[in-house]
Amino acid sequence: MTRVVLVKVGGEILKSDEVHAVAADVAALVARGERVLVVHGGGPQATALSKQLGIEPHVVGGRRITDAATLDVMKMIVGGQVNIELCAALTAAGARPVGLHGAVRGVKRPPRVVSGGGPDPIDFGLVGDVTGFDTPLLELLWSAGRVPVLGCLATSPEGQVLNVNADVVANQAGKILGATDMVLVTSAPGVLRDVSDPSSRLRRLTIAEARAAIADGTVTGGMIPKLEESLAILGGDITAVHIVGKVRPGDVIRELDEPGSVGTALVL
Repeated sequence: MTRVVLVKVGGEILKSDEVHAVAADVAALVARGERVLVVHGGGPQATALSKQLGIEPHVVGGRRITDAATLDVMKMIVGGQVNIELCAALTAAGARPVGLHGAVRGVKRPPRVVSGGGPDPIDFGLVGDVTGFDTPLLELLWSAGRVPVLGCLATSPEGQVLNVNADVVANQAGKILGATDMVLVTSAPGVLRDVSDPSSRLRRLTIAEARAAIADGTVTGGMIPKLEESLAILGGDITAVHIVGKVRPGDVIRELDEPGSVGTALVL
């Protein structure tokens, strides 16, 4: 059976030459017969545009609170600029991408307590939880050798657009679509003991070790939700989630073939 490989690309990657390395590896994976789904964020670009428009970003525990104005920014960035630029990079690498909207289903997230957000439940506004995907459409595209490219926006049954953490979209896609391999491409070269020291990278983390690293303060900021969402979907088809960054051509494939060789492999 052809395996599904999910590659999640952070918005910061599109601001560097790393996007071309990732695109080349995606094209190589497709060429060797894999079904690849690409999911992307757009946080840095959204923050920059928000500030240009006089909208002060509000982030709690590494998660963006989304009001109506912020949602409009996310539509412009995630649904427009970032998706288009990522598809262009994939095309240049020889892949055949299709940027999609409306393929992610969701519902508004209720207030909840989050790590790094204090003891009280946080209302994140127009933020969603993923409930499903347009699987028949994705299957159709894969059968035609295409690479679906999904941004981190979902649509509710009522037609409300919702901002979703890109790691949540990626992890739920991996779980629901039966991905065996997931790679999260970030600005960091993996999970670090010391964020200022790339050589402190942790090559492998079990679920227990990752939770302990969050609890003792080793992991901070945006890496907290990234780890928490990844840990929640480990098991079943997904036996490892790979966190990589500062990638060069071939690194994504190398990490898939040799877990922990390039980034951090989260394992059971």
